Amino acid sequence: MSRTLTIRHESWPIAGTFTISRGSKTSAEVVAVELSDGKARGWGECVPYGRYGESIDSVIAEIERHRAALEAGADRAAVQQLLKPGAARNAIDCALWDLEAKLAGKPAWKLAGLKQPRDLMTAYTLSLAAPDEMALAAAQNLHRPLLKLKLSGAEDLDRVRAVSRAAPS
Repeated sequence: MSRTLTIRHESWPIAGTFTISRGSKTSAEVVAVELSDGKARGWGECVPYGRYGESIDSVIAEIERHRAALEAGADRAAVQQLLKPGAARNAIDCALWDLEAKLAGKPAWKLAGLKQPRDLMTAYTLSLAAPDEMALAAAQNLHRPLLKLKLSGAEDLDRVRAVSRAAPS
């Protein structure tokens, strides 16, 4: 089976600045991959994390090292052996699941033998900021079912109090 692999770096702007104790960012930097066999196209993406020794360039290079095998038809089991655990393998694995599902005309959850997914409540994260800024962000997000706070050690109790006053529920 012959396939075509496309790899690209995408930059997605974040509304404002997202800050955690290790730093701030204004965009999400992702590596997107597509695997096409001419009939269908599978898509996947990943976010390389410097904390795990990954970068956009290192992830793209790792995928490129395995281009020949991927374009020759390496399946999901082969990818588990070809690529080390991390962002690159995640993107390729997702693209292969998507491609296989499209070719089979079934959703990936059915191919995996899972129950149909259902809605799941997740947390909305408030970026690390001064207590009054975090309180304002909490007040602007009262409609969300769950707020998560990013903290740093200094002023954390003040941050928690301010957010609690702004979003008591």
